[in-house]
Amino acid sequence: MKRIYMAGAYSANNIITVLDNMRRGMRAATEVLLLGYAPFAPWFDYHFSLMLRDNEQLDINDYYEYSVAWLAVCDAVLVLPNSKHSNGTQREIEYAIGCGIPVFYSVAELQQELEP
Repeated sequence: MKRIYMAGAYSANNIITVLDNMRRGMRAATEVLLLGYAPFAPWFDYHFSLMLRDNEQLDINDYYEYSVAWLAVCDAVLVLPNSKHSNGTQREIEYAIGCGIPVFYSVAELQQELEP
């Protein structure tokens, strides 16, 4: 099963946009899974924060490092639409290109180039 890193906007200036970004990312990951790929979707990371105890904490860099560790072993990156203004997504694209990991901008393009 090919591993696909799902890249796209997450953070925003307000909670409604953050939730919309999470919904879009989680839905896209579900569609990719239904196609026979193994998606890694950073939008599912929220559960780590919900499981922390009072004396535990994770900061944003912990999440970035966790994501990059998965990105480094993925077979491809799928960039969600409307992510060109996301600084995190742009860093992920640059990292993938630097590692020789193919970057796709649509599911159709991914399927055409990479069999599940």
